[in-house]
Amino acid sequence: MPGRKDIAIVGYAETPVVLRSGRSSYDLAAEAFEGILDHTGIDKSEIDGICVAETMSETSNPFWAVYLCEHLGLSPTWTQVNGLGGASTIGGVARAAAAIRDGLCETVLVLSSDAQSSWPGTEQGAQRFEFQYPVGLNGPVGAFGLLTQRYQHQYELLDEALAKLAVTQRSHGMLNPNACEKLRKPLTEEDYLTSRYVSKPLRMLDSVMVCDGANALLVTSTEKARELGCRKMVHPAGYGEISNFNGPDMLADITESGFTVAGPKAFAQAGLSPSDIRMIHPYDDFLIAILLTLEHLGFCERGGGSKFVLDTDLSYRGTLPLNTSGGQISAGQPGLAGGGLNAVEAVRQMFGEAGERQVDDPRNALVTGIGMVPYGRNWGVSNVLILEQS
Repeated sequence: MPGRKDIAIVGYAETPVVLRSGRSSYDLAAEAFEGILDHTGIDKSEIDGICVAETMSETSNPFWAVYLCEHLGLSPTWTQVNGLGGASTIGGVARAAAAIRDGLCETVLVLSSDAQSSWPGTEQGAQRFEFQYPVGLNGPVGAFGLLTQRYQHQYELLDEALAKLAVTQRSHGMLNPNACEKLRKPLTEEDYLTSRYVSKPLRMLDSVMVCDGANALLVTSTEKARELGCRKMVHPAGYGEISNFNGPDMLADITESGFTVAGPKAFAQAGLSPSDIRMIHPYDDFLIAILLTLEHLGFCERGGGSKFVLDTDLSYRGTLPLNTSGGQISAGQPGLAGGGLNAVEAVRQMFGEAGERQVDDPRNALVTGIGMVPYGRNWGVSNVLILEQS
C-alpha cells in the first residue's frame, strides 16, 4: 500500500565517530542505547525487540546479539542479527517493521556498533583466498579501483564532479560535531585533485577512513508511538533490497548495481519518484558509489552522473541535499555501523534537529545501503529506504 504510515521511527542516537577509540563495540552500543532512552524519554522496559548489525570487531562471537542484550539489560521477545554490512541498518528498519506487523514485538531497537579501528577485523575469507589475495586484491580499495576504472572506460567520469562530492560532504562534516575530529578540516577541490592515488583511478580522498562508533533507531507502530506520547515520528514509506545481484552471470557488468531492482520497488511502495525526493543520504564508502547510486535510482541517466553532480546544488541549502552529516567520507566510517550514520542523519533532519546544517522542508528522505564487495562484479547487497514525515 503506497504511503502507508503504520510504522514509525520515534528516536535516534549516535556516538561521536572516533579513530582508534580503544573502546569495545559493547561500550559504544551502550552509549548509543542511552542516547535513545534520553532522546525519547521511553523506559527501556518498553523495548521488546532488538535488531543488531554484525561487526568487524565482535562477530567472531556467535552470540554477539545475546551478549549485547545482557550488556544493555534487555530481554527481547524478538532478536535479529543482520549480516548485510553497510546495508544492515535500513535493512533492520524493514525487518523490525515486519516483526511489529506480525505481532512478534512492539518496539524495536535497531542498533549498529563497531570498533573496527581499535580491534582486529574479522576475516571475510570465502572466495578471497582463491581469487583475490593471490593477485594482491586485498579489500574494498582494490575492488572499487577496478569498478571505477571500468566506469571510466564506459562512461564520462569527470574528476571535477568527484571533487565536488568530496568538498560538499566535507563542508557538511565540518558542521557535524559527531564527525571524526581528524576529518573536520576544510577541503578544497584542489586538495582532492592533488591527493595521491591509492588504487588508480581512486585517490586517497575517494575513500572512507575506518573508525569506531555506534548509532541506533527506535522503531514501533504509529499507534504505539502515540500511546508512548512520542511527539515526533518518521515513517518508512518504501523499501527495496536485493543480494547477489547478477550473481549467476559470470560476465556481469561491474558497473551495474542492485539499486536498479531495489530502487523501483521502494519508489513504487512510497508512491514517489526521484523528482519527489527532498534529500538523499546514500551509502558512501567511495565517491564512485554515490555517482552510481544517483544514476541507478533514476536521478539522472546512465553515465550522466558527473554532469548531474556538477549541475545540482547538493549542499544542505540546495535542491537535493546530500549526506548532510558529511556521510562516511567526511564523518568517518564506524566499521559496519557505517550504514547507520546516514540513516540517523536522515531522521535527525526530518525531526528538524540538525542545527547549523538543517535542511528546509525535510518532508522526505531517501537512504541507501551497500554491503560486501565481491570479486569482479558490483557490491553484494543493495537496499533503499524512503522515509516520510507524519
